[in-house]
Amino acid sequence: MSGTFRSEIDSNVTDSETYSEAKNSVIIESEYDLGVYSKEVLAILIKNDIPPTPNNFSIYFDKLLKKKSQTFRDHIISILEFEENTKDEESVLAEQSLKEGFLLMKNILSATANLYKNIFFMTKILTKRKQELEECSNIQETKSVLLSLESDISKLTVILKKRGSSIKSVYNNSIEILKNIQSNTKFHDKYGIYNKRYLITKIEQEIELVRKFKYKSSLIMTEAIYELGDVNNDKAVVLLRKTVARLLFKTSKRNDIVAYYENDLFVMLLKHTDIEGAKQASKRIYDLVSNSSFLLADREIKLKISIGITNITENNSVEEIISSAKNGIKKVYENPDLDFAVLLRNS
Repeated sequence: MSGTFRSEIDSNVTDSETYSEAKNSVIIESEYDLGVYSKEVLAILIKNDIPPTPNNFSIYFDKLLKKKSQTFRDHIISILEFEENTKDEESVLAEQSLKEGFLLMKNILSATANLYKNIFFMTKILTKRKQELEECSNIQETKSVLLSLESDISKLTVILKKRGSSIKSVYNNSIEILKNIQSNTKFHDKYGIYNKRYLITKIEQEIELVRKFKYKSSLIMTEAIYELGDVNNDKAVVLLRKTVARLLFKTSKRNDIVAYYENDLFVMLLKHTDIEGAKQASKRIYDLVSNSSFLLADREIKLKISIGITNITENNSVEEIISSAKNGIKKVYENPDLDFAVLLRNS
């Protein structure tokens, strides 16, 4: 629903310039005209000798939008809201959780300090009662001291139970907060790339974007192949996966999503990339990994990967798309001459 320029955008854009632009460009407002609108914004920047940097483009994008029809504005805003990264919201939630966690830790430390004070106080009482016992001259005095000691211990027991219960409650709340933070993380804690949860979220978003804007995106799944021999231990496996993750990240573009999926499976979500582009990326990945190795316990471990490629389709679920990529890997195993295999899904 992009229209002609109806008035100046700011002091740098006059009514005559707006009218001139309208004469030179007939713009039909349609459901998918974000690209046309972006060209309008870029034309304004160029016409006024303003550097078309991302910051300037964003400023004029918003200014020009105010002069458009309400229907068009609503459409653009819906697109921006759909694509908007929720980093700020997630950061706020994470910050709130962390603050709550710090407060709980403070409470734990305070309760622990009180326990220490009471135990220290009890130590002084025991020392006092010991001296009293040493000074006792008869059974009756000894019994009296022991009764006092029993009373002191009973009081301390009540305090310890109360403080212990408080610490346990705060500790359990802290664990829940930490679990919540962990469940909302984006990055894998070992491999330095995105985790499975975040990957699935991004694939779901990409399916919606493909449905809405009809562009093409692809998904590459790789399985690391290696033989560790006698040094087949957890640390060796982690080191190998880190190496593969680093190589995949090295070949990725800025907007690609590189993530660890599970069981030596890595995934790359290639946005705005068709199957031919995914094939070229897979070739680069295969060549880079195949020419790489790392030393482990004085042994050189050679790396190799199998790659499955599939397309992001608007009418298939994340599970179905992932399944296609896995079947691509299986196809490679069935034909040793293949470096990668493509299994397309029909939208």
